[in-house]
Amino acid sequence: MKCLLLGACVILSSLCGIASAGEVVKVFILAGQSNMEGAGKIKAEPKANQGIGSLEWLVTNADTAPKYKHLVDAKGNWIVRDDVQIWYLGRKGRLAPGFGAREDTIGPELGFGHVVGDAFSEPVLLIKLAWGGKSLAKDFRPPSSGGEIGPYYKELLNLTREVMNDATTLFPQFADHKLELAGLGWHQGWNDRVNQEYNDHYEQNLANFIRDIRKDLGVPNLPFVIAETGMSGHEEKHPRALSLMKAQANVAKHDEFRDNVAFVGTRDFYRPKESSPSGQAYHWNSNAETYYLIGDGMGKAMLLLLKL
Repeated sequence: MKCLLLGACVILSSLCGIASAGEVVKVFILAGQSNMEGAGKIKAEPKANQGIGSLEWLVTNADTAPKYKHLVDAKGNWIVRDDVQIWYLGRKGRLAPGFGAREDTIGPELGFGHVVGDAFSEPVLLIKLAWGGKSLAKDFRPPSSGGEIGPYYKELLNLTREVMNDATTLFPQFADHKLELAGLGWHQGWNDRVNQEYNDHYEQNLANFIRDIRKDLGVPNLPFVIAETGMSGHEEKHPRALSLMKAQANVAKHDEFRDNVAFVGTRDFYRPKESSPSGQAYHWNSNAETYYLIGDGMGKAMLLLLKL
């Protein structure tokens, strides 16, 4: 892992002040663990519950197609957005299905990108920074929580800086554009949910994470959206799971975060395994609609914070 970034003033200049006075690119970070990576199936595979709950199924099934028809063109090909670019741990390009944990899956980036892409006349860049099996208490541990700073906290900062500093090489169409860091979306929690000690400190750690990431990125009051870790829907009964979801919701209620942090409930987006490509509950049963709706909800919450 690279060392922690330089001071906030240096980072602020590198993220928000270097580019020439051209068009603005709205930049959003999407961070978290495996459910931000995304396990929503794209292809309707017969062996995966006859394709039910896949993205292909959503755009062809009579009941769901009207809601998701914007994802395909008149010939049924996936829409590829020219106005929304994505960088995900070295994978990059125009936003389309295929930027999940693997190229045959989606995560929240698809729904999020469509929402913010539709809202802005300026181009959008999504920087997706997600790694499976990572806790907030240890892996993403923020400086203000004390102890050893999490290696993935450092990596999130380093990669954000690297991508934004090198954006015109990675995305030549952004030459002469100014990059503006506009918000951060967070979908993480499983590895803290299964550990009682981590769970007990989640609210404090997440509040510290928000304060610290804003300071270290040099963007005070950076809009921050928290997506609930609600993988079992409204039937969830486990005390640790309920406690962690309550902690996530509570952070957005802190007085200091009023109007600059939002919480998105996700339990309504749960689809049972009978309506999904798999029964892998901790990955939302691989249901593409679930992942799309999480991103859609995060995007809409972000626009509210941005007063759009």
